[in-house]
Amino acid sequence: MNIKHNLTRENKLTYKATSDQNVVTVYLIPDKTWCMYTLMSCWSNTMQCHCKMANHAGEADAITLDGGDVYVAGLKNYALQPIIAEDYDTCYYAVAVVKKDSGFNINELKGKRSCHTGLGKSAGWNIPIGTLVSMGQIQWTGTDDRPVEEAVSEFFSASCVPGATRGSNLCAQCKGDCTKSHSEPYYDYSGAFQCLVENKGDVAFVKHVTVPESEKANYELLCKDGTRKPIDEYKNCYLATAPPHAVVSRKDTELADLIYTSLTTNLDFNLFSSEGYGDAKNLMFKDSAKKLVRLPSTIDSFLYLGAEYMSIIRSLKEGKSSSVETGAIKWCAVGKTETTKCDTWSIDSIVGDGKTKIECESAATVEECVKKIMHKEADAMAVDGGQVYTAGKCGLIPAMVEQYNEGISTDGSASSYYAVGVVRKNSGVTWATLQGKRSCHTGIGRTAGWNIPMGRIYKRTGSCNFNEFFPQGCAPGADPTSSFCSQCIGNNKTVGDDTKCRASSEELYYGYAGAFRCLVDGRGDVAFIKHTIVPENSDNAGPDWAKNLRSTDYELICPDAPNAPITAYETCNFALVPAHAVITRPELRNDVVKILQDQMFQSDEGKNLLFKDSTKCLQEVPSGTTYDQFLGPDYMTAMSNIRNCAETVSGLYYCGFGQEYQDNNPTAQIQFFKTTHTHTHTHTLNTHLFSNLMSKRFSFPFH
Repeated sequence: MNIKHNLTRENKLTYKATSDQNVVTVYLIPDKTWCMYTLMSCWSNTMQCHCKMANHAGEADAITLDGGDVYVAGLKNYALQPIIAEDYDTCYYAVAVVKKDSGFNINELKGKRSCHTGLGKSAGWNIPIGTLVSMGQIQWTGTDDRPVEEAVSEFFSASCVPGATRGSNLCAQCKGDCTKSHSEPYYDYSGAFQCLVENKGDVAFVKHVTVPESEKANYELLCKDGTRKPIDEYKNCYLATAPPHAVVSRKDTELADLIYTSLTTNLDFNLFSSEGYGDAKNLMFKDSAKKLVRLPSTIDSFLYLGAEYMSIIRSLKEGKSSSVETGAIKWCAVGKTETTKCDTWSIDSIVGDGKTKIECESAATVEECVKKIMHKEADAMAVDGGQVYTAGKCGLIPAMVEQYNEGISTDGSASSYYAVGVVRKNSGVTWATLQGKRSCHTGIGRTAGWNIPMGRIYKRTGSCNFNEFFPQGCAPGADPTSSFCSQCIGNNKTVGDDTKCRASSEELYYGYAGAFRCLVDGRGDVAFIKHTIVPENSDNAGPDWAKNLRSTDYELICPDAPNAPITAYETCNFALVPAHAVITRPELRNDVVKILQDQMFQSDEGKNLLFKDSTKCLQEVPSGTTYDQFLGPDYMTAMSNIRNCAETVSGLYYCGFGQEYQDNNPTAQIQFFKTTHTHTHTHTLNTHLFSNLMSKRFSFPFH
């Protein structure tokens, strides 16, 4: 069936659906003028995998998928990536719903009947089954043992899992054909809940908003601690946060921009409503979605889903075991110099059997290392607080923390340091006269060198135009064309050196000592660093470039008082901030803590490589500590302020979008995308872009 307009075949816009109801929805769209100047063809695929293959082959261009399908779509055989995410009023929680007074807890689910949204779906399968496996409720050691479906079938007495093998115990409670589509009445969120309502199951695995308001009094949630709570207390009683549904497509930025523009330019048609199309819910998009958010091109499926969800996915493929397979952890080193130290560390960590406890992986930047940890190409690295924040948004966790005071290394006291601003003595530069000066930073997104001082400046000025406040500076990691790279020098060996402004030790002004050196070399008027850096690089201490420096030639700028001596950091600072931490994937936390026993904290070829040189030992971060708990409320508040500014937004800002995509700061999302995707906010298609892309076969398959 085609709805035709006066267009050539080349200007054909094709939408692909995964159920009959979706086809009906699609057919109505041209009447709402959503598909501008198009000829529309529609056909239906019941199985999402067909759509993903068509997408990969170029027969279709996009499909809306649940998090579990986003994972599959990102695998090598499909190589698709999320380009747009649904945005809801609140985070999306996966919960276990039961009838009130049914008298059992989460530890007593064995032998009960279960209702699921669908095989491989996030809230209905991946999260609850992964949780039950990790809790030891479902006994399963991995695919080498048996399929996880078989283990689940033995755990529950009977189930409805749309998409499972027909005739199996997992389809026993289904009302229709047990397919993963709306032809099965118990499919999706509303269907799984209906399965519970009609007494075909004892527990329904759904999302937190599934239970209708009128029914909430009759149902409760099962909590992981063995208790129950009312439906509205889902924030304190859930299995895990689930990633929002996402539109996935091929890796084609122009196509992604056009898809986003097409989806957001019509104001008359409600994409987020299934009313008028029978009893089915969540057609094409979830009915609870409020808007669509364009994702940066740097976000792939693994980064979008986040480490917590990826850990759940892996538990469904590998079983409960989470041990490091080789008995070693793969450390991620940033840049050539760190890699050299890591190689030495690896050799030194060889044990009696000739095997090393440390293997090395390298990347150009911290962000690239975070990606490698997410993809299991690396296991751990040490980062500063700002990078803990970024990694935490990806679902990574702090496992150990650097301790700089050996006297309290074993008493559990948290280690910290002061973020300070250093200027040359008698230079006339104060907090009040700082504007218009040249600045030296440890790096974009780092704690003492950027987040804390720039957060204060933002609070003072209310403006994100930091390049107007500091017309010149060196902030490694900034856009190479930015004024914040104008004072950087790279490795100072070649003209046009591509290491200039790189966020690694290959840029001589990177890091704490590098930012101070920038000030010493006269490339800046103020350096934002850690309070110990001047003493460590003066008065006959430090590398050759610092040998003749005197600490008394420098002073601190105080936010609320006159400048003070370098030694007055306890009363003259911007903030007391948490120490650097070792980050890793949640499932590796215990292995990383166990292996990191005797570490090396001195750098022969440079300063603060792998770990800060001032580190005396590594302390274990209590199990279960999240990145926001580690950083503390004051730091999180500072980050909330600074994240309003696009210059500060990491390329991984939307990493783990499904775990904490709101960040309680919607203005940051708006400002970020207005800055980086201005053309996608217009209400008319970019004519040039449209004409270029309409020469392609353009289609949307929606789930």
